[in-house]
Amino acid sequence: MGAENKLSFEFNPIVRGMKIADSNSLFPIHRVFCVGKNYAEHAKEMGSEIEKKEPFFFSKVPESITQVKKILIPEDTANLHHEVELVICLKKGGMNINVNAAHQCIFGYAVGVDLTKRDIQKKSKDKGHPWESAKSFDQSGPISEIKKYEEVVLKNNNISLLINGEEKQSASINMMVWGIEELISILSQKVILKPGDILFTGTPAGVGNIKKGDILEASIDEVGALKLNFE
Repeated sequence: MGAENKLSFEFNPIVRGMKIADSNSLFPIHRVFCVGKNYAEHAKEMGSEIEKKEPFFFSKVPESITQVKKILIPEDTANLHHEVELVICLKKGGMNINVNAAHQCIFGYAVGVDLTKRDIQKKSKDKGHPWESAKSFDQSGPISEIKKYEEVVLKNNNISLLINGEEKQSASINMMVWGIEELISILSQKVILKPGDILFTGTPAGVGNIKKGDILEASIDEVGALKLNFE
């Protein structure tokens, strides 16, 4: 192919990288998947039931992922909720990954908070409309630095969240309905997973409202901690 026919990007592609703990490297974010109702008690508090046949997946835009410490509460919601979650970060993917091989895809983990416009979500559900706008917006998925744990499957780590020093959420990740390997395997039956994909694994009970001036502290044993100021 001659130089005159060489293809190039019209403008530079946007690649977003997240900090990795104790490293000068960045983790490139590709796609952001989430699973709902993966803790039975949270499903109950939301007036719902566990999807017994398989997990319920949805997505956030890559721009939702951030490591900034100050979060602006969106003006279009009067009921922004916190949902602390373990986030799986993938170094490789594939299609129809066997559950026994799923651990080979794991690069590491982060502490994440799935911010949710609960009022908008409810209105959308009541109308039978998609509720993507309640979940997928800029800075709706703050995460900690990524802890590198290649091919390690976490088991009994405690996950917790405090608002202004008061504990709101606390559980063990072994309470998840679908475990880490199952989630990777099942999701790979629906999409071809890629390096840089991340997966929010669901939240335990205790979700609630965030107000301006609140300080949120989330942590997962052996993974890390996340502190956020809301403005």
